[in-house]
Amino acid sequence: MKVLCDRDKLREGLALANNVIPSKSTKPVLTNVCLVATGDALELVGTDLEVALRFRIEDGVKIIEPGTVVVPARVLHDFVRDFAGDSVLIDTGESSCRITCGDDTAELVTCDPDEFPVVSRFDEVGAYSLQAGTFTALVGKTAFAAAREQGRYAMHGVLTEVGDGLLKMVATDGRRLALAHAPLDTGDKAPQQKPAIVPTKGMQLFCRVMSDPLDQVKLHFSDNQIGLKTRNAEVFALLVNGEFPRYTAVIPSESRHFCEADSALLERKIRLVANVTGEEARAVRFELKSGHLELSGHSHGRGEAHAHMEVDFKGQGADIAFNPDYVIDGLKNCETGRVRIEFNEKTAPGKFLLGENYVYIVMPITIDT
Repeated sequence: MKVLCDRDKLREGLALANNVIPSKSTKPVLTNVCLVATGDALELVGTDLEVALRFRIEDGVKIIEPGTVVVPARVLHDFVRDFAGDSVLIDTGESSCRITCGDDTAELVTCDPDEFPVVSRFDEVGAYSLQAGTFTALVGKTAFAAAREQGRYAMHGVLTEVGDGLLKMVATDGRRLALAHAPLDTGDKAPQQKPAIVPTKGMQLFCRVMSDPLDQVKLHFSDNQIGLKTRNAEVFALLVNGEFPRYTAVIPSESRHFCEADSALLERKIRLVANVTGEEARAVRFELKSGHLELSGHSHGRGEAHAHMEVDFKGQGADIAFNPDYVIDGLKNCETGRVRIEFNEKTAPGKFLLGENYVYIVMPITIDT
């Protein structure tokens, strides 16, 4: 194989591939990247057997001799990153790969391409289409709420559903839940898709390969994996096995207490009060009165803090307490300048409406009054 490639484009592709490729593995071949040179493009392939990437470079590449080579991914990336020239020449021998940039040269060991895992190709049949910005927005609104602790494997991902022309994403860790949906470009013609749990790592990789929010991307579901295709990348992720919680049972259908507030101001006030709370008592109390919200927190080893702000609230007083970090995580993604907060009792979940199609649920915390 002999290829001349624009250094910046090669570096971009290798950087994306290294988000997938493990630095260490019980299968050493997985720490490598597979370079495939065809008649008109150079393709970079990487996988850790759970997620996989195919990145295609067409502009700025000249295929002198087609072929395939498997080389250490991070070593190749580091050399390409540190080269000073505009283009990189990749030339393979029987058991080595020489990379040259200007007067600088490195020779890397290679692996047998037959040992490298087979990575799928995107199947266009039955694929759904939507804008890249729509997809990344849904991931940003939900993936942060997915579980990270061991023992909640089915929650270590984002539940993805297709129905009624909508793409819906839901994530929860058992203490908070985020739900958002957006229309697909195929509209009501989009066939129903059974719910699938996509690992958070896969969702993050999907977002990384999208460079232009106005680009069209395609999604395809199979029995055990999900694939996404952009202009120059194909990404695949194995689905998470397990039963996702019945999230609809957690979302209150009716609420006794509700208020509307400026989302940015509420976030600042919560951060202010949260400064006094410690890890042993990470809670901020919301006390609603007519047209007014008082936020308070205390810690035996630090003291107490109070903050006040005007809100749209009518009715009898009510109070509830939340983990401030969870509430702030949701407010960061508020689509509008206003947030609507709803709840029934201080022991029932709080419902935060952060946009027209965006609901965030936070479980309350019991604190000493």
